[in-house]
Amino acid sequence: MEEKTPKQIWYDKAGKKVVEALKKRNFDAHYVSTSKEATEKIFELIPKTDVVSWGGSETLRTLGIQEKLYEKGYTVIDRDTAKTPEERADLMRKGLLCDTFLMSSNAISEDGQLFNIDGNGNRVAAMIFGPKSVIVVAGMNKVVKSLDDAISRTKNFASPVNVQRFKNLNTPCAVNGVCSDCTGPESVCAYMVTTRLCRPAGKIKVILVGEDLGF
Repeated sequence: MEEKTPKQIWYDKAGKKVVEALKKRNFDAHYVSTSKEATEKIFELIPKTDVVSWGGSETLRTLGIQEKLYEKGYTVIDRDTAKTPEERADLMRKGLLCDTFLMSSNAISEDGQLFNIDGNGNRVAAMIFGPKSVIVVAGMNKVVKSLDDAISRTKNFASPVNVQRFKNLNTPCAVNGVCSDCTGPESVCAYMVTTRLCRPAGKIKVILVGEDLGF
């Protein structure tokens, strides 16, 4: 077995403390050290009979979760199969009534709060209400000290990096890489949501991974 780096050892120690904080806020929280363990835990938490959908997530893409759902024969609601913008919007709405919704989180504070910024709102909407179960998968690189740090990380790092995936956007951060707190029609920062408690208890399942995943 390959020896762990100091950073990985630190992640293992700090991650377990964050999981304790999440559990105190009624999240069903788990810590795993590796991407392989994260993938195993995800499918352990999804009944084979569930209809599954997901929000845009570099973390899920890196883990190959969407492809594995198809390989394992799950029934999915996949907006990327849409042939028109109207069909895509309809699939996104249907995803809000799936059994299990998969996503990541832009940031997690050490005291167990999730913070997310959304452009369309479907990802944060699913977390708040709709699906029977929500699974949040996040690398330890997204854990920060406080809620203020979570907001700062998301606005000044995660969102400006995220928009670089979309070549046709003309927001300030897409052009110069810096958040300008814009209010234009293309802004990807329309909805800002803090999840400070999980209600009902256990609906949101957080899998914290001892690796750098997503942005």
